[in-house]
Amino acid sequence: MNTIPGAQTETPPVDVETMRENIGRLIGPGTATLEDEELAGLTSLMRGHMQLIIPEIERAAGKLPEDDVPRYCALACIGEAHAKLRATPGAGPHRAAAHARKLARSLMALCDHYEALTGVEMCLACDQPKRP
Repeated sequence: MNTIPGAQTETPPVDVETMRENIGRLIGPGTATLEDEELAGLTSLMRGHMQLIIPEIERAAGKLPEDDVPRYCALACIGEAHAKLRATPGAGPHRAAAHARKLARSLMALCDHYEALTGVEMCLACDQPKRP
């Protein structure tokens, strides 16, 4: 791929809606019966989503003053997310499922911080972004 020197490369926006749909597959109704392969795939997906959204939150938080409360909360959430990413599940399918759900809950909090820092307004009734 050829690149133009001095050209700015813009990262695509984070697809929070897809992330939330995938979170729902782990912590929504009917998730107790996930097969091992599906659980492993969703766990990897949660990790990938977290690795995509964390730098975006850091970038957005970095634009705020150091004493800003939303900035502090977002960065604390990132710290927790890094701890969850470093953690490994224990032996057995129940521990693997619990680990995946912890990742999903952490990703959900990251999505909330991303939306708060980037000005996305959410509908409290349907948990979808408000559209003009």
